[in-house]
Amino acid sequence: GYANEVGESFRLLVPVPVVWASYGVATAYVTADAIDKGRRAATAHAQDPAQATRVGVAVVDTFIWQSLASVAIPGFTINRLCAASLALLGTLTRWPLPLRRWATTALGLATIPVIITPIDRTVDFLMDSSLRKLYGTSGEPPAP
Repeated sequence: GYANEVGESFRLLVPVPVVWASYGVATAYVTADAIDKGRRAATAHAQDPAQATRVGVAVVDTFIWQSLASVAIPGFTINRLCAASLALLGTLTRWPLPLRRWATTALGLATIPVIITPIDRTVDFLMDSSLRKLYGTSGEPPAP
């Protein structure tokens, strides 16, 4: 799930298709997790007449939550942080460009564990305040 954050951290050092491939990996993870949650819901509610609804809610909720909390928001955050830090290092230091790029990459990688919990809690709040009200589910998010 964190492949795209790593890809964004390395954006200045690798070709752009590598960064896009990292988003492909992250999206594959999100899709697999949503399918897994749907299968678990199908098993847990096998005798329930509303099984199809429960499975659909599990898949949609997981896919949207993971897409926001594991791909879109962290990817954007790391991208902007790295861009800002590269610009700031260019203004404040006389470091050569390769060193600034490596420093920016290191900062991006170091930021990943720091942003996870705030982003997860924010997505929980946003979904509990909006979509989950539509289908009556709230509480624990899918595991990241």
